[in-house]
Amino acid sequence: MQRRRVKRMLIGAFAASAVLLDAGAAAAQAAASNEQVAITSPPAGAAAWVEDESVGRALPDPATADAPSVAAFFATLADSEQQHLAETYPLVVGNLDGVPPALRYRANRIAVAAERDRARERAADTGLNAAERAAAAVRATDTGRLLKAGRQILAFDPRGRGLVSEVYGDLAAADRVAVLVPGSDADLAHFDQTGDPLRSVTGMARALLAEERRQQPGSRTAVVAWTGYVTPSGFGPDAVTARLAEAAAPRLLRLLAGLKVTGHAAVPPTLLCHSYGSVVCGTAAPGIRENGTTDVVVFGSPGMGVDAAAELGPGVRVWAARNPTDWIGNVPYLEFGGLGHGTDPTTREFGAVELSSQGSVGHTGYFAEGTGSLHNFGAVALGDYQDVALQQP
Repeated sequence: MQRRRVKRMLIGAFAASAVLLDAGAAAAQAAASNEQVAITSPPAGAAAWVEDESVGRALPDPATADAPSVAAFFATLADSEQQHLAETYPLVVGNLDGVPPALRYRANRIAVAAERDRARERAADTGLNAAERAAAAVRATDTGRLLKAGRQILAFDPRGRGLVSEVYGDLAAADRVAVLVPGSDADLAHFDQTGDPLRSVTGMARALLAEERRQQPGSRTAVVAWTGYVTPSGFGPDAVTARLAEAAAPRLLRLLAGLKVTGHAAVPPTLLCHSYGSVVCGTAAPGIRENGTTDVVVFGSPGMGVDAAAELGPGVRVWAARNPTDWIGNVPYLEFGGLGHGTDPTTREFGAVELSSQGSVGHTGYFAEGTGSLHNFGAVALGDYQDVALQQP
């Protein structure tokens, strides 16, 4: 009884902290009970895919095949065979780590266009109620933006709130790759936020790529804006447990494996993990098995699910940043009975390298132009560690 009482008190403490500190208190309260369903299965079309024999041999099972075996299989296909599979199974090809990026971009344009057309039909369907038609119209607008010329959609899955990931830069030619892992409320509807771009993972990705090019003109870099998992919605139970992070971690590890076999970068991708995204990165970190060290940068973090960076395994080097105006600093840093995410990564006892975030403001201001945090993120992503400014005691 006492344990249940403490758990209820902790839930209340986490939720109350978020509600009091966030300007949208009413919205946060409304979302408090909005538990999300994690997506862990292959996308639509996978069942037909595994039965397909159109290329004369079995296709790699999206549920079990690893990225190296997928890459090896696609390397044996003629261009016409690759195009046939992309056109027939765009959601499978577009989400299959190990497939050449350019082919995934083509497949995802087909999948996105199909979802846009489906949403337009629903928006015009008078048999639906007004709310359903309005939601469909929003979905049509959101997917339509992804079809703008030049966009490189690395993954797209319309299930639920919608998963989408995008590449900035030339992924196949990049010497250095960075992957941005966002936190709560990241989905198709929030993928592009034109009014406040730095609240979205695409805005962060564009800012990071521009900063890398400013620091090292002519450098060959790429940034992946990865919304490849179902994120918490609001500040309810999902935000204070690792349930969604545990479902996301294998998906992140498959992405990293795919980047390794389809690119030529000599070093592992840098992970930049915002807010709840740092819980995802902390959960995935022990599974990173690289012939080198993976840099993991956490910022605005509620914790990484551990008490010390050393618990994440020898394959990662953790950097942490939090500016003094970020409300996340007032959320309880603890773990009890599955609630909370452990020690504050910016504390000395955690053992991360604390980065300066001078000039950044609030929970989403870390990529603002001219800030110490953006400069440091760019320097770490480029491997220019001597140019990193540390937080002063």
